[in-house]
Parts: sequence; structure tokens; C-alpha cells
Amino acid sequence: MLFSLEPGSAFAAALASELGVEIAAHEERRFADEECKLRPLVDVGGADACVVLGLHGGPLDSPHDKLWRLLAFVATLRDHGARRVTAVAPYLAYARKDRRTKPHDPIGLRYVAQLFEAVGTDALIVLEAHNVAAFENAFRLPAISLEAHHAFGPLIAELANDGPLAVASPDPGGVKRAQLWREALEERRGAPVGFAMVDKRRSAGVMSTRGLVAGDVAGATVLLLDDLIGSGETMRQAALALRGAGAASIVACAGHGLFIDQAAEVLADEAIARLAVTDSVPAFRLPPDAPVRGKLRIASCAPLFAQAIRRLHAAG
Repeated sequence: MLFSLEPGSAFAAALASELGVEIAAHEERRFADEECKLRPLVDVGGADACVVLGLHGGPLDSPHDKLWRLLAFVATLRDHGARRVTAVAPYLAYARKDRRTKPHDPIGLRYVAQLFEAVGTDALIVLEAHNVAAFENAFRLPAISLEAHHAFGPLIAELANDGPLAVASPDPGGVKRAQLWREALEERRGAPVGFAMVDKRRSAGVMSTRGLVAGDVAGATVLLLDDLIGSGETMRQAALALRGAGAASIVACAGHGLFIDQAAEVLADEAIARLAVTDSVPAFRLPPDAPVRGKLRIASCAPLFAQAIRRLHAAG
């Protein structure tokens, strides 16, 4: 059974189509003080149930509201006899706070993991966790982070020409993510793919790159890969640094397009030739007439989730 807690979710509809199932019916009631109640409208006894809800903020609810709704519905399915409940959260809230960087800091990712465990979640599937090692270590249940670069495969012919190609990380923390895509591209193309890293630093909320690039990108189309795009400033500064190092063209790619603050203006910078994200988060924050939409391509990650769900189902 597949439940979707986001009304009219295009991602949930695509996932249902990939799995060849209908979205199961549920009821949600909201009380005058904004409390809510969710319940399935079908018998879930003995079922292998998946519940879909991206935990990004907006356009209707905050991440906190969505997290509660997802946890409450998982618990309800377990209460009513579901054999297994898998939470499908294309975007996982609080995943960025995975370590302490200041005295008395929280570790939000670990607390979220404890909540999923407490309600009886059997497995969790997300796209492009911020730090995969921290994500896997935070959970005591099967926690799967899918790699967004697999979703961009069908777009490669459009995004990259036949000339030199390189994959780059906009910061040291994303090196492994970029290296995995580079290896996959080399295997697919049967030709070398370059690699580079931009030295991003952040202090007191202020980010800088100083234009430092490790790697050779001269004359190459560079696929600049990150887990998410927020304000777009990380991508813009990295693109400027890579262009300064001789890159011919920059394609900014990310698993999640949050597009907060002035992202539409920042990403319109001519240093970024093309932009690609998955459909894990709807691009509702980008104005319909924003120039950046002309260079935006959205890849479906539903096939990746469908494959992961099938693997879990086959494993019993």
C-alpha cells in the first residue's frame, strides 16, 4: 500500500505509477486550533505500507508540522496491524544538523532518528542525505539515502556536450558525492572524466571560496554537484571560481532545490549555464516568470524510490 500525506503531490503520483499501484485513501481532519488527526480509510492489517511525505517547509506546512504528521500516521498504521511501514521522505528535515559545531549544540538528525524509531518505523528512504555516514549512523533502523546523480542520467546528453567533462564539488564536504558521479560517468562514457573541488569556508554564517579550485577543469563542461540548493550562493561562488579556473561551462546540479531567499536572482548569474534538480521538492518558490526557470531542468527521482521500495519488499 502507498499513502501520500501531501495533497496533490506530483512526486507521490509518479511513484505510484512507477510501482503500478493506486494511492491508498486516508482522512485528515484539522481542528480549529490547528491540531490534526490522520487515519487510513482502508484496512492495513498485514500490509506492507509506504507513507510518502517530503519534509521541506511549505507551501502549506512547516517541516515540524510535516514531521509530526508523518510520525503520527506511521504510528497509526502500526497500531492497526500493518506488517511493515516504510517512511518515504524525499527531503528529510533536520538532516543538516548532524554534528556539534558549537558548545551546547543539538544534534537534530539523531533526535529525528529517535522519533522515527519510537513510532515503529521499519525503514526510511530519503534522497541525498546531507552527510550519508552521519545519516546511517544516526538510525538503528534501515535508513537508505539514494544518490541524486542517478536521476540526472537521462539529462546528461542535454546538459553536457561531447567535449571534455568534469564533476566538481562546491565544498570539501561533498567530495565523495561528486567522486561517485564521476566514477559512474566514466563507466558509462568509457572515457576519462575530470574532477575538482572548490574550497568553501563558512564562519559566523558568512561564506567564502577565495576562488580556490583543486583540480583541472580547463575547457571542460563542469557538472557542479551538491546535495541541495538553498539561497544559491554556494553554487554561484563555486561556479565563479570554476570559470576563473578555465571551465568552459557550469551546470549546477543538486538533489533538492529549496530556492530560498533571493535564489532566483542569485542563480540567474551568467556563470551558471544550466541548472538541474530533482522533483524531491517542488520549485514553488521560484516565480513563474523568473529568468532562471529558462535554464532549469527537473529530473524525476521517483524511479529511484520505486527501485528501493521493491528491494525492501523483496527482502521481506
